[in-house]
Amino acid sequence: MIEWLRADRQDPAIELLGRTVPIHITRHARARRLTMRLSPDGGAVRVTLPRWSRSAEALRFAWDRRDWLEAQLAKVPVREDPVTRGHLTWCGRKLAIDWRADAPRRPVRSGDTLTLGGPRETLPQRLARWLESEAERLMADDLAFYCERAKIAAPTLKLSRAQRRWGSCSSSGTVRINWRLVQAPDAVRRSVVAHETAHRVHFDHSPAFHALLADLFEGDLPHAEAWLKANGPGLFASFD
Repeated sequence: MIEWLRADRQDPAIELLGRTVPIHITRHARARRLTMRLSPDGGAVRVTLPRWSRSAEALRFAWDRRDWLEAQLAKVPVREDPVTRGHLTWCGRKLAIDWRADAPRRPVRSGDTLTLGGPRETLPQRLARWLESEAERLMADDLAFYCERAKIAAPTLKLSRAQRRWGSCSSSGTVRINWRLVQAPDAVRRSVVAHETAHRVHFDHSPAFHALLADLFEGDLPHAEAWLKANGPGLFASFD
């Protein structure tokens, strides 16, 4: 059952499949109705409502759709840290984690093995930092490649930690790409970068935008989109 808000309560929650999941309520000036989604990692229920709506309405909205929320939660991949699993995913490949007490702290990749030393208790954090550095390196190369194809200057690249969006392009020119895409196959990651590059020319989803994207991206765009739709939630299962 829902833990209902009192005047002094800021952390409502709902019981789903035996787990207590917090409900995050956001009021939006442009919202005309209540909308709800489960975060990709299953860690929160997010309800957006018009500014005039009451918090109690958001909680009742979640409760009335509890069966749907539980069905969505059941689809979330089980979180398992890469150290326990013994490998992490990089560019669609599994890299075995080879921890050695006498090895350098910084991970070094050789083929399909990632070797590193340092304290075992900090391995997850250091592995995540390595993946983020790889994400920045690869995505910067991708962005430069597609901007050259589009005959535009490469904009500022920033890594994103968004829970739902894989990429975005601001009106100021900054391109943000979700760092977790470094785990996806190259073609999938590059399709998102190509998409955001096309937005630097057409800030919409017009026919001109789609025509440019088709010219920029060298791979099978429907296949990349289908992979991300099917496997995207799994990219959140290894790291916080």
